[in-house]
Amino acid sequence: MRQRKEQRISRAFYIGRFQPYHTGHHTVLSSIADEVDEIVIGIGSAQRSHEVENPFTAGERVVMISRSLKDLDTDYYVIPIEDIQRNAVWVSHVKSMTPHFDLTYTNNPLVYRLFDEAGVMVKRSPMYQRKTYSGTAIRKKMLTGEAWENLVPDAVAHVIKEVKGVERLREVARDDAW
Repeated sequence: MRQRKEQRISRAFYIGRFQPYHTGHHTVLSSIADEVDEIVIGIGSAQRSHEVENPFTAGERVVMISRSLKDLDTDYYVIPIEDIQRNAVWVSHVKSMTPHFDLTYTNNPLVYRLFDEAGVMVKRSPMYQRKTYSGTAIRKKMLTGEAWENLVPDAVAHVIKEVKGVERLREVARDDAW
């Protein structure tokens, strides 16, 4: 009996806000890199910055991710993608902003459904200590002065310090009533 060789997917898509990019994201991308030749990393909500939920600019997130993935044994593309607020055409929007991809990795139920309905193969991405490695938890630690640097790759901590990201986050989180 002849064995079928498992076909390797050439390029996959993975999207997140990456506010900030953290060790959980890095672990997931390393796992995806074992399965594909190239990864298109979409920076979602690229137009958002200088907010408590979205303190970093798209450009800062591109640098965080690119510097963190230098040693990844897979080619990758980091592409900012702005929100369009129209779910019915969102996948087409993503495809218009990115190189062709064969597969999408996500755990977001809406993203999964939209790509599935558009006929794109979708897989659940592996999760890595989600309660520890979450942008919300990391931003909270930044706001309260707790240690957060151990939750992000060294390159990300460097970028955040370079752009004074903690100071920015604390400033935008302040109540504007003087």
